[in-house]
Amino acid sequence: MVKYILRRFVAMIVTLWLIVTLTFFLMHLAPGSPFNQERNTSASVQENLMEHYQLNKPIAIQYVHYLNNILHFDFGESITLPGQTVNDLLSRGFPVSFELGMLALLVAVISGIILGVLAALKHNGIIDYIAMTIAVIGISVPNFIMATLLIQELAVNWAIFPTATWATPMHAVLPTVALATGPMAIIARLTRSSMLEVLTQDYIRTAKAKGLSPIKIIVKHALRNALLPVVTLLGTLTAGILTGSFVIEKIFAIPGMGKYFVDSINSRDYFVIMGTTVFYSGFLIIMLFLVDIAYGVLDPRIKLHKKEG
Repeated sequence: MVKYILRRFVAMIVTLWLIVTLTFFLMHLAPGSPFNQERNTSASVQENLMEHYQLNKPIAIQYVHYLNNILHFDFGESITLPGQTVNDLLSRGFPVSFELGMLALLVAVISGIILGVLAALKHNGIIDYIAMTIAVIGISVPNFIMATLLIQELAVNWAIFPTATWATPMHAVLPTVALATGPMAIIARLTRSSMLEVLTQDYIRTAKAKGLSPIKIIVKHALRNALLPVVTLLGTLTAGILTGSFVIEKIFAIPGMGKYFVDSINSRDYFVIMGTTVFYSGFLIIMLFLVDIAYGVLDPRIKLHKKEG
């Protein structure tokens, strides 16, 4: 187990280094400059700005300097927001984005598992058809379309929920639903198929023969094994939810990292783009690492300490 964790940790560090490297060089290879013509800056002013942000140095020196800053958790200074560092933006925006993402993930996991279990237990019944119809809609409709429909119907036409800020729990309902619908559909379909497979296993028949109650059989024996594929998928779903939240935040005017990230792309703010990418990549890689460990703990059949020949 310890060797497995160490291997995964080393792989996590290497992956993060590759992401940092690719982000850095791709950003510098992109045409244009953060000091573009729209700002009406003269050549001398641009030179001074390039020197201030150390963008006039050789690319190799810039790379080593940036790696050193990353190791000290210093993501640099924003170009378009003078006097503010990327760390400042992260400290303001990430808690909001994280709260929205975790709310959406919680809603997606709970509702998806419930729909999937009900669909499996009522296989080929009306509940199964309703649950899978909801899942198909959730998968087919992109979250930004879902967000637009929710705003139009529930905020404009019916005036049930407020929008365009992040002040009260009511403001969180529509963006959470819009962000959770897609992952919920995926979890529901995966849980259903996994439950249908588990319910046909011999140990389930044995549990029934012993006279165990249906609830105990489902919760203790069937559901735990059926959820293993869902646990494996959680890392990817977390990545999708957190990155997808950027679009949702922009639509609902939520003051999270989505606003800063989208604005930084439009204005070529190198340090905000790179800092946000590296920060989120590191967060998501850690989540995947924890999911791998959790999967090994939940399924004792997996040999973590050595490869099976």
